[in-house]
Amino acid sequence: MNNELGNIVLRKIMTTFVVTTIFLEVLGFLDTIGNSETVYNQGERFIGWFVFLFIYVGAVILLYGNVVSIGIEYMQRKWFPKKDWLYVCILGIFGLASGFFFQEMLLAWFGMFAAILYGIIDKWIYKRMENNKSIKMFLLIPIATLFLMWGYFQFTSPPMPPFTKEDAVTFSTSGEGTLIDHFPKEIGKNEEMIGGFTVKRETSVKKIEKEKYIVTFKEDWGRKETPNSWSISYLVDRSSSTLYDEQGKVPPYYKNNLKNR
Repeated sequence: MNNELGNIVLRKIMTTFVVTTIFLEVLGFLDTIGNSETVYNQGERFIGWFVFLFIYVGAVILLYGNVVSIGIEYMQRKWFPKKDWLYVCILGIFGLASGFFFQEMLLAWFGMFAAILYGIIDKWIYKRMENNKSIKMFLLIPIATLFLMWGYFQFTSPPMPPFTKEDAVTFSTSGEGTLIDHFPKEIGKNEEMIGGFTVKRETSVKKIEKEKYIVTFKEDWGRKETPNSWSISYLVDRSSSTLYDEQGKVPPYYKNNLKNR
């Protein structure tokens, strides 16, 4: 009895893993080839999308799908023991439930597809376990397919354009509500009068490594007899902008900005 229960638990967990993996691989493939937008690093995007949805789809199949399948399996043993096709069809009908619940027909078809796939894989594993055959392939093939898809999408992705000095400035000035808002949004200088002060601002960039820059915002302010200078620098690459250095005294006319720092 305990051995039979253990086999059922193993079969259901393995079926859940296999069906979730294959289902998301199919959806991921359809989504990627159907996307007309230019997407860089498609392999990484696919894996991130897969891992995120695996948690939710896997939970639905683990909780709802397995409970339903166990109930139908009990019915099958009692009333139609040799009709595996009927077991699969009834599972497919229950797979429509999510679509009807959310009033979304496409979701219903996806649910039915996943449920039918579950029924086929479940019975396949059951037959192999009953005949003492290995079921390792049910783990290895979906995992191998996942890595092959990642490699294919990554290899066929268009190359990313170079990250230039101008891109570094654009990235570092993309925020709002900071002192940097007042500086030029591109490499260069500007000058204005603020509260009796002559204010000169400059945005400059220095390359330190490939696609890595130090973007500096320097501001000279004050009267002729009392000049002051202040600057702030950021280390910028394609994915981040972090504070690198700050020197001098922040001008007094930035009081509102300083309150939010």
